[in-house]
Amino acid sequence: MDFLKVLGIKDENLGASTGLKWYGEKSGDKIDVHSPVDGKHIATVYQATEDDYEQVAKITHEAFLQWRKIPAPKRGEIVRQVGLQLRKYKEPLGKLVSYEMGKSLQEGLGEVQEMIDICDFSVGLSRQLYGFTMQSERPNHRMYDQYHPLGVVGTISAFNFPVAVWSWNAMIATVCGDSNLWKPSSKVPLTSIAVQNILADVIKENDLPEGLFSLIIGRGKTVGERMLNDKRVPLVSVTGSTSVGRHAAQVVSKRFGRTILELGGNNAIILTPNADLKIAIPAIVFGAVGTAGQRCTSTRRIIMHESIYDKVKESLLKAYETLKIGSPLDVSNHVGPLIDKAAVEDFLNAQKKVKEEGGKIIFGGEVLEGKGYESGCYVKPAIAEVENHYQIVQEETFAPLLYLIKYSGEVNNAIELQNNVVQGLSSSIFTNDVRESEEFLSAWGSDCGIANVNIGTSGAEIGGAFGGEKETGGGRESGSDSWKAYMRRQTNTINFGKELPLAQGIKFDI
Repeated sequence: MDFLKVLGIKDENLGASTGLKWYGEKSGDKIDVHSPVDGKHIATVYQATEDDYEQVAKITHEAFLQWRKIPAPKRGEIVRQVGLQLRKYKEPLGKLVSYEMGKSLQEGLGEVQEMIDICDFSVGLSRQLYGFTMQSERPNHRMYDQYHPLGVVGTISAFNFPVAVWSWNAMIATVCGDSNLWKPSSKVPLTSIAVQNILADVIKENDLPEGLFSLIIGRGKTVGERMLNDKRVPLVSVTGSTSVGRHAAQVVSKRFGRTILELGGNNAIILTPNADLKIAIPAIVFGAVGTAGQRCTSTRRIIMHESIYDKVKESLLKAYETLKIGSPLDVSNHVGPLIDKAAVEDFLNAQKKVKEEGGKIIFGGEVLEGKGYESGCYVKPAIAEVENHYQIVQEETFAPLLYLIKYSGEVNNAIELQNNVVQGLSSSIFTNDVRESEEFLSAWGSDCGIANVNIGTSGAEIGGAFGGEKETGGGRESGSDSWKAYMRRQTNTINFGKELPLAQGIKFDI
């Protein structure tokens, strides 16, 4: 395929890079990458060893020691050039995202656009890494705080957003004066190799330190554990399951490192009797089946008032009948494949548990076969009638399985149902009643990190801080003031007088 050549993807690829140089050997442990779109073999990647990790991590740390001395606006200029490179390669990279991961081409292109957007955001941010001045109680003293570069930022990204999540971390970390070490999901290693190749021209043209942007593709039990335990990596950003995040947090905290955790979601949309269903139904369908239900912000639960339940159910069944399922490279299709056959099994097992607990599958749920579905990864999105307390409903199924749940009475009953799960990422309410929307957004309303009114749960913009509460991990990435996580904070007090008054009026005469 032409886009593979444009992006420098070879039949055989090494799995460790410091920006310009590739490390490792074409032998030993390897990943044979197959596309979930058609099941075809794309390329082979030779995984990095622990020795490869040590070499790359050492160079990445040395890059930080140089990079932190560069003025932040000049660091922003490098990120600006990265954004230009991504614009140049948007179409081929978007196609690779779609082909390797399985999301629609429009979503693949949108993911690269998200990378471009965070570059633009970070360029502006490079002139706004501000601190504050405080009033000192001591005469002739000035107090202020400032932010300094932190060190190597390790990013462990998931398969569902193979390049965007890295950019959220890496571009902001770069303007903050940090170097970057990226461990992508082993399910989608080729997109990360393509990004390294795209960055190469910027690195060469600006004579940047080797290791400013590094990549390590390898097993979690080897290179992943090395990163978590590496004191040279003061911050590790992890996107993945709750169990993966819990382990990472425990390991990193033992060495007093920091983590940014972006973990599971169990996102709900509340529909009150005052909802505008003309906009609610499309939002629900996109949130539930976009990326084949493999977004952490995918819509999992619809909590609707009993007075509109039957009407909404009928509308959703009609909408699901119109869904076109097939190759994500065909822009006329709505739903592509799941990432692999293991994800298909999880989808089927979740439906089985729904039935065992007393729920009912009212649409879809089948694995599709025949022409165009040879990979075995295509499924028909499912709708189930359930109760919120079912154990399977309390869990996150990373697939297009939508739960319909009734509520009665006032909107606070719906909010209670929404909050009664262990995850707390994204949430939404559809209502034209300002009182209902304000209660949803109040301190006693949604307990999620993202709470929307009259839009769905997925498709967040980069300008806002992204992340969730409870077992979603509490981390924040991307916009707002998330940049502070990538820096170390320092409080400074300067005495410009000729005496030494002590705080709190303490006297100490010698």
